[in-house]
Amino acid sequence: MKSRTTVVALLSACAVAAVTSARAAPPPAMDRAAMEAKFDSAIDPAEMGRWLKDLASQPNHVGSPHDKANAEWMAAQFKSWGWDTKIETYDVLYPTPISEALELVGGAGAPFKATLTEKPIPGDEPTYTKDALPAYVAFQGDGDVTAPLVYANYGMPEDYLALEKMGVSVKGKIVIARYGGGWRGLKPLLAQMHGAAGAIIYSDPKDDGYSTDEVYPKGPARPPQGFQRGSVADMPIYPGDVLTPGVGATKDAKRLDRKDAVTILKIPCLPIGYGDAQVLLSALEGPIAPAGFRGSLPITYRVGGGDGAKVHLMVKSDWSMKTLYDVIATLKGSEAPNDWIVRGNHHDGWVMGASDPLSGMIAELAEAKSMGAMVKAGWKPKRTIVYASWDGEEPSLLGSTEWAETHAEELKAKGVVYINSDGNGRGYFRAEGSHAFQHFVNEVSADVKDPETGVSVRDRARARLAVGLADGGGAGRGGENNPQTKAAANDPSKDLPIGALGSGSDYSTFLQHLGLPSIDFAYGGEGDSGGVYHSLYDDYQHHSTFVDPGFVYDATLAKTVGRAVMRLADADLPVQRYADFADTVSTYLDEVKKLADTKRDEAKTQARLLSSNAFKLAGDPTKTTVNPAALAQSPTYDFKPLEAAVAKLKTSSAAFDSALASKGAGLSKAQKVKLDNVVRPLDQAMLRPEGLPGRPWYMNMVYAPGRFTGYGAKTLPGVREAIEERRFADAEKYIGITAQALDAYAAELDKATAVVNGA
Repeated sequence: MKSRTTVVALLSACAVAAVTSARAAPPPAMDRAAMEAKFDSAIDPAEMGRWLKDLASQPNHVGSPHDKANAEWMAAQFKSWGWDTKIETYDVLYPTPISEALELVGGAGAPFKATLTEKPIPGDEPTYTKDALPAYVAFQGDGDVTAPLVYANYGMPEDYLALEKMGVSVKGKIVIARYGGGWRGLKPLLAQMHGAAGAIIYSDPKDDGYSTDEVYPKGPARPPQGFQRGSVADMPIYPGDVLTPGVGATKDAKRLDRKDAVTILKIPCLPIGYGDAQVLLSALEGPIAPAGFRGSLPITYRVGGGDGAKVHLMVKSDWSMKTLYDVIATLKGSEAPNDWIVRGNHHDGWVMGASDPLSGMIAELAEAKSMGAMVKAGWKPKRTIVYASWDGEEPSLLGSTEWAETHAEELKAKGVVYINSDGNGRGYFRAEGSHAFQHFVNEVSADVKDPETGVSVRDRARARLAVGLADGGGAGRGGENNPQTKAAANDPSKDLPIGALGSGSDYSTFLQHLGLPSIDFAYGGEGDSGGVYHSLYDDYQHHSTFVDPGFVYDATLAKTVGRAVMRLADADLPVQRYADFADTVSTYLDEVKKLADTKRDEAKTQARLLSSNAFKLAGDPTKTTVNPAALAQSPTYDFKPLEAAVAKLKTSSAAFDSALASKGAGLSKAQKVKLDNVVRPLDQAMLRPEGLPGRPWYMNMVYAPGRFTGYGAKTLPGVREAIEERRFADAEKYIGITAQALDAYAAELDKATAVVNGA
């Protein structure tokens, strides 16, 4: 699901780790190195390419014949490699299109009918169109509307503020917005919230078309007729089956009526390519679009607002139940079978899905095959390893959410960590996840060789980040302003911080609903899959030509994740370093306190400008200028409970890390078991039963997707978003609730320290 065009190097490993960390208590270094070399030797990029060609040979969206066939084929492979394998099925509501139309019926260029199917491209071997979904976004609201058109740039909150200042309303109109700037689902949602009757999303060539590169098949960029399918379900409320929030979508599950499913939008919406968008946008009159609204089409961008350009939009869907096919494969642990290392990647796509998600899926398959061979040769993982191939990720993280909700109590009791991947490509290593695993991820990436440069993937990632910061930019998706990141970029003695997880892939339920620590791995930033993201052209030909020629980085992903899984499965002691988590949370608190000051100053400044009529005086008198709505004046928040909780967390984390480093090697087997029983469920302390305001499914008080960012993470979300949105009572309330979660976390760490100290 998650677009990898914006995913680049965000972390790497500690460059001065000259010896293996004793905290993880691995086998002797040569033994582990030999084992991992044996694991690597079985990773065959050519074989992975053959798998990809077969898996991506036909459309594999939920409910398609090939989606089920792929699941059955993978289950057979896992079994042949020695894994205990089954397919678990779930019944979910998944709409598919019956009929749809998009026509320009008024204005310059009318009448005009948009092209809602993608045609095969000469030179693309072969683009398969039978059973392919047409232009469609899942969980939009069916409807048939005719209304004037308004252009809203990326359709994000700030874009509606800009329209408001120009005196342009979208109420009762159809909004057209371009992809980018924020998650897809927010575009029709915000249009709906502003009273629009419908929404259109198009891909502007400035973002992933001819302004970025040669278009496909000559280059990787999006051709004029290519469009981005996707889901617009309101997943920041809850992911998974829209009818069974919080429980698994088994046959006997209690289901909501569709009208009561709040994550289904109310207005119709369709995606189109920039070839058709140019005709619609050319018909607009009204104010010239601000500079930030202008893409790369050869037109004068206007925002519309009048009755000139009028559009007919119609969508009718088949709102029927579909079956999901989750492949679950297990290697039982020899010493701690009730400790689970869970690793997953999804197998469903919007059409062929070669880069997204099957490039990550073939990495998981390669890992499983190599581990199976090692088991047959005598290796016995100490902990149980669970490999999952999820179905239905694209529509709403369906397969992973329904499986995790069905097995929630068992996962809370047994889950050690969830490791995820998704789309993958040529380029730089990145990882995001639970920050207690930051040092562990750095150690893993120190031992994987980058296939293009020969250095470790962490050294290459560090170099990219250092160059990006030196150029005044950044090399990651957030975190460039983190002082820890800046300090580590040019200092190989420091670990590079990993990023926080928001949403957009299958880790969400594990981390944010169940409190299971999670890590997401990928490579990217050089091989470009963004130009064909969620289109018909995300196929074997495109991936093997532009995204990862030779499948070398898909193989590198397998070597990276395989190391992480095997080390976690065999570690005698916790690999977590909790001071990293505490330091990161402290940084988040600093950010939130600064945000509170910024919002307070912003309201005061605006009040002064309004009182002096500055907005009118600064505006062009020949154009409509409307004063912005007055901002509520922000209070001064009492952060003392949260400051005290972070201070206690730092103290408890340092005490545990120090105790484990000095005494861990001498712990008895009974102490190790007792320690494991305390540490394994530790991250569940971050959960609060109240959940986040307006979306109680999200219970993690440290990590969540933003309500109005979608994929993007919001850290300390209950406090941060309340301050951003000027919900003053919620901010005060969640300062206390978040402090309670951190205090509970610190208290559990103190118990773990007592175990290490022999209490």
